Amino acid sequence: MTEAHRESFGTGTDSQTADLYTLTNSRGTIARLTNLGATLTQLHVHDRDGNVSDVTLGYDTVADYEVNPAYMGCVVGRVANRISNASFVVDGVTYEVARNFAEHHHLHGGIVGFTHRYWSGEIIQHESGQAVRFDYLSADGEEGYPGNLSIAVTYILTDDNAIRIEYEATTDKATPLNVTNHAYFDLSGHAAGTIHDHVFRIDADFATERGEEGIPTGQILSVAGTPLDLRQPTRIGGRIDASEFGFDHNFVLASEGRSEPVPFAEIYDPGSGRVMEASTTEPGVQLYTSGFLDTDMSKGGGDGYGRFEGFCLETQHFPDAVNKPHFPSVVLRPGETYRQITEYRFSTR
Repeated sequence: MTEAHRESFGTGTDSQTADLYTLTNSRGTIARLTNLGATLTQLHVHDRDGNVSDVTLGYDTVADYEVNPAYMGCVVGRVANRISNASFVVDGVTYEVARNFAEHHHLHGGIVGFTHRYWSGEIIQHESGQAVRFDYLSADGEEGYPGNLSIAVTYILTDDNAIRIEYEATTDKATPLNVTNHAYFDLSGHAAGTIHDHVFRIDADFATERGEEGIPTGQILSVAGTPLDLRQPTRIGGRIDASEFGFDHNFVLASEGRSEPVPFAEIYDPGSGRVMEASTTEPGVQLYTSGFLDTDMSKGGGDGYGRFEGFCLETQHFPDAVNKPHFPSVVLRPGETYRQITEYRFSTR
């Protein structure tokens, strides 16, 4: 069974306290999390030879996570991804939110969002073992969103080597909600360089068409015959090198409405033998191969992370869904409970 403990991670601005939670399962896999941004800071996984490496990108200090320009490891929301023109209409009322992307649009919940907030955290007993639960109350009007939103995110490290993330939220006023975890993975180890040799398979027949500045056009297109066709195992470097920025695209999945996560992807690193299988209850996933990543902060005293040195599988509803009525709705209403489950499971080959 998984063991858990809590320690101090340091003090941030305004004397806010950051805690560091460690989960260790019976196989020796270790996950570390902080209540700042409900963030996964480390994930130590064995390779085929039994060597352990941290396979998530991140930072060493609270100060770095308070900045966290690339959203490493954190929960993003209220609405992950993009909202076109930083505005939306709910029940006939127009709401304006922060224009924090490309001057005109809204990205990942705004200027502060969930990423830079201090959540409350606690170790809880889950049916799969001990887990860490983070809670946050997003007040009515925060970042321009309507309603008081109560959200909980629980991380479970299972004995069969999965990180399971369970989300639950309620509101007292209709509001858009589309949260995700923004962990960057490199199965060779967080400081190993690019992910070009990783082999990807994503079980998606369709993707939302990416328009200017990443805003969906509203069209849902077949991936057949396009670089987005990853239905067969594909060395990702060949696809990355064929485009300017690699992948930053939303794939349409077959998991909408499911109560338990449905497998949708397998990532394999031939060098280490590590395999990551991903499952979700969400209807979409944003594959981001960090084509815009450029930071001088990194763990272990490193000199930062650059382009294509990690990948994200951001399980979500579709980008700009609040402005695309034919996309699955992201509006949460009073009396309803938002639920999402995503799992990343690790093995070797």
